[in-house]
Amino acid sequence: MVTDAALDRADMQAKAWEAAAAVPDPEVPCVTVADLGILRSVEIDDDGVAVARVTPTYSGCPATLAIELAVETALREAGFEARIERVMSPAWTTEWIGPEAREKLREYGIAPPEEASGSIRSLFGETRVACPRCGSTNTARVSEFGSTPCKAHYRCEDCLEPFDYFKCI
Repeated sequence: MVTDAALDRADMQAKAWEAAAAVPDPEVPCVTVADLGILRSVEIDDDGVAVARVTPTYSGCPATLAIELAVETALREAGFEARIERVMSPAWTTEWIGPEAREKLREYGIAPPEEASGSIRSLFGETRVACPRCGSTNTARVSEFGSTPCKAHYRCEDCLEPFDYFKCI
């Protein structure tokens, strides 16, 4: 039996999710924490506190604390008491980035991560990366690290434009 209290709790949870899910990634503002899949869940606990569970893209990500504070702030601004829980397992993977978010990255000028091949070679940039501007796969890695540690810097050999590639993790 569904009660009014259960409906209120479900509405509160939906409102809390909406607030937290809208937080942009501080390093890649074209996508949200929900788009990236790092916002794992938002639940309302028995005391009415919105508990957001966040998984960093990797354990040393310098934006982790900024993301957690931004999610907490968004929840508080939406009228909730808030608590953030960092979830380290299972570890985040680029497979959690959905198709819409991949397209947002491409439109922003960042090549989205290629699908994981399961090969150790994919960790060392031996995948073919398509230029987000012209679509060519005639590209070359310039540096293993781009504007952030989770991105590598590439150059398109056809349109000659530089771009970042969101590394496959």
